[in-house]
This record gives sequence, structure tokens and C-alpha cells, in this order.
Amino acid sequence: MNQQHLLLDIEGTTCPVSFVSDVLSPFAKQELSHYIKQNWDKIPHSKPIQAAKKEWLDDQSPESMQIKQQAMKGETQEIEALTQYLIHLISIDKKSTALKDLQGKIWEHGYNNGDLKSQLFPETAECLREWRKQGLTLSVYSSGSIQAQKLLYRHSSAGDLEKLFSHWFDTHTGPKKSTESYIRIAEQLGSSPNKIWFVSDNRAECDSARSAGMHTLFSLRDGNPDRDPQDHTVLQSLREVSAHLTAKQ
Repeated sequence: MNQQHLLLDIEGTTCPVSFVSDVLSPFAKQELSHYIKQNWDKIPHSKPIQAAKKEWLDDQSPESMQIKQQAMKGETQEIEALTQYLIHLISIDKKSTALKDLQGKIWEHGYNNGDLKSQLFPETAECLREWRKQGLTLSVYSSGSIQAQKLLYRHSSAGDLEKLFSHWFDTHTGPKKSTESYIRIAEQLGSSPNKIWFVSDNRAECDSARSAGMHTLFSLRDGNPDRDPQDHTVLQSLREVSAHLTAKQ
């Protein structure tokens, strides 16, 4: 079992944070109400909507309770209230699996009709292709839904990069700051954790991956909010990855 794996985060690692914050999130927020109204009762589109509704009803935060009270009083229609709640989750950057699934559906429409085109770091496509040539197995672990991950790589300006990846993981696997999630990923990859390199822009995620036995590389790029790698090895370009892998062999 000598196969080496690269497990890649997306935002701040292969893709600028600004693409998510300035393009994808506003697009989802703008289209959310229309999507929910159009698909409230349409199977299978209604499944992520109902999951989001359950999450809202279970949420005991003050903001959620206030929106629920307005709906109960008849001040807000149920669809409008749910939309209001989901926009609140976007504004606080809540890692909601139901919200991420809905955003993936909305972005799919945007990519397919040409309103969206993904933005990757300049060297990302070249590095992904080179890593595959080197025999590395490439996987993604991102808080965005698997559908959203595939769309981002499928609709890149460098062509369709989706086929370069072998496995996809999102928060259905587990929270990104939980060691158990990385243990589960290693099992699903059929690999020993010490054959897996995890690349992320978040120190807590790197801590959890390392606790599971993986090697870690911390992506420190302009615009990334987490600037403190502590003792994780720092990358400022994906071109630096191969040298670190070779050094550890």
C-alpha cells in the first residue's frame, strides 16, 4: 500500500477565498428565494429544502427563534421565513450541510447557463495534472457540497478538471475540524493515514487531520483569513507541494 494521496481543501487552497465570498455566496443569496419558491414541492429538488427547514426548526439560536415567531404570527410566509433564515446562515458563514446542498443546486443552474465561471489560483490546473502524472491519487474535502465541488472543477477556465479527482468528501462525512472525519476519509480511501497529505488554509482542520495520522500542509495565500499555521508546514503556492512529498519519502 505505497499509493500516496493528496486530500485538498478548496477555498483558500486551490481557489481564492474572494471567489466564494464575492461571487458564489452573493449569487446563492440572490437566487435563494426564487429557487425555493420554484422547487418547494418538486421531488427531488424539495429534499434539500425540507432538510433546511428541519435544521431551521431545530435551531434554538435567538435569530432562528425570532424568524419562527414572525412566521407563527403570520407576519412572514413559511417560504419567506425559511429564505430569511438561510440568508442569515450565509451572513454568519455557518457550515450548514443543508444550506451547502441548496447552494450547490443554485450554482449548478448558474454554471450551466453561463452566469458563473469558476476562478482557481493560476497554477492549480497545471499542478493537478502534474500530480496525476506523478501517480498521486487526488481527493477533495470541502465544506461545500460534493455537487458544488464538482461544478467548480468542471467549469474552470482551464477546462474540465473534475476527472482528475478520484474521491469527493463534504460535511456529510463529518465536520472538517473533527479528527473522526479524517479517520473516516482514510478508511474510505482504503489507505493508511500516513500515506495521505491534507492541504488546507485552516489550522484547526490541519490539527484534526494530523491527529488522525495524516501529513499536513498549510496554504497561506493573500486574502486567506487564517494567518497562523503554528507548526504546520506552510505553502504559498501549490507548486511547492511535490517537493514536500518527495522529501518525506
